[in-house]
Amino acid sequence: MRLSSKHTPRTPTYLLPCVIALSLFSLTALLLYKVDNVASRTGTVVGHNLEPTPWHVFPTKPFDEETRQSKTYKIIQCSYLTCRYAVSDGIEGRSLSSSAVGDAKRLDCPDFFRAIRKDLEPWKKTKISKGHLNEAQKYAAFRVVIIGGKMFVDWYYACVQSRAMFTVWSLLQLLKRYPGLVPDVDLMFDCMDKPSINKTEHISMPLPLFRYCTTKDHFDIPFPDWSFWGWPEINIRPWQEEFPDIKQGSQAVSWKNKKPLAYWKGNPDVLSPVRAELLNCNDSMQWGAEILRQDWGAAARSGFKESKLSNQCNHRYKIYAEGYAWSVSLKYILSCGSVALIISPQYEDFFTRGLVPNRNFLPVNPQDLCPSIKRAVDWGNKHTREATAVGKRGQDYMESLNIDRIYDYMFHLISEYSKLLDFKPTAPSSSLEVCSESVLCFADEKQRAFLSRSATTPSETPPCNLKPE
Repeated sequence: MRLSSKHTPRTPTYLLPCVIALSLFSLTALLLYKVDNVASRTGTVVGHNLEPTPWHVFPTKPFDEETRQSKTYKIIQCSYLTCRYAVSDGIEGRSLSSSAVGDAKRLDCPDFFRAIRKDLEPWKKTKISKGHLNEAQKYAAFRVVIIGGKMFVDWYYACVQSRAMFTVWSLLQLLKRYPGLVPDVDLMFDCMDKPSINKTEHISMPLPLFRYCTTKDHFDIPFPDWSFWGWPEINIRPWQEEFPDIKQGSQAVSWKNKKPLAYWKGNPDVLSPVRAELLNCNDSMQWGAEILRQDWGAAARSGFKESKLSNQCNHRYKIYAEGYAWSVSLKYILSCGSVALIISPQYEDFFTRGLVPNRNFLPVNPQDLCPSIKRAVDWGNKHTREATAVGKRGQDYMESLNIDRIYDYMFHLISEYSKLLDFKPTAPSSSLEVCSESVLCFADEKQRAFLSRSATTPSETPPCNLKPE
């Protein structure tokens, strides 16, 4: 006998949709957890999930303006998806043919390019091994690996402000500038001011570490600093815009009508004994100097109207004093056409090796600071023709350091460095591909504007000819 249908067990009609909904919810939660976990472990060009460098502690950039969801989305989108789906502009596939490189009339590189081989001399015999890089990593903020024209970056620590962003951008522009010519390379980079690979401590195993400056007592390899591509935090534009504007500003007042004084304006509160001592020279009558304290907070609030570099060329003499270490200000001081009074520098960047005392600038003795400044001012005011020539030669030197020469220096430095590697570069598993689009993805509105204005295109001519040793 068959049971009546009304007694047949049935699955509740709502159970299956509930199971499906619960499954979808669980999968979504798991996916969100995984995505959030990946994002929380990903370092970025703007400093997400990175601690400040332990050798120069500064406040970590807050991301309070971002919700957790928006921050996660940005990291995933910019770090993992942007380069993969970037629309090619055709540059990657282009390259200067070897015949074009050989046939083109190549200019000889400036003499100071010879410093490239001198900087790399410690590894000429030993070569550079993976062991060298592993040790150099202890002092680096990030690692750059270029393979087949693509760039990968492994992040270790966060850099001050937008230094990392604009340094990485400069390398990406180099790849666009000379497509197909930049060799595969693996290098460590630190973005802080002071060199860290002391020759005494590391003499048995010199470590190759790129940064913005070096000294005669360090192995650190100087590389063009980020501000050549712009410094949005203090409204300094890319070099190809800033230099012509400074030069034009320098011509607004004739040498005869410029103030017959030495001028310095900057931040003395950077643990710089020279800058602290320089404040004592602020006496136009006794020392012939006008020394002003730069308040960057007030400058930012006023939109940097009083800090425009082209408006600071109205003195016959401009003083350069190192700060915490080397300072980007030297190139802007020389650009004015005023006589640069350089207080014996301890640090040097990539281009200062071409400066000649008493030709491009006048040296100032830090042990006799105020009187030394006074003597230079008095000499210049009595020998205006000679002083004008010194200032002009300093400005001409900076004009010759156009963006073409800067890319050429980068190209030859990386090319010569790559020849010293005793291994084939491969991207570390922890690194991520970085492209122009991914950097722009992370940039805020102001940074994006500066980056876009400093973007380059493929060069129609090959790099300058690096003279043989």
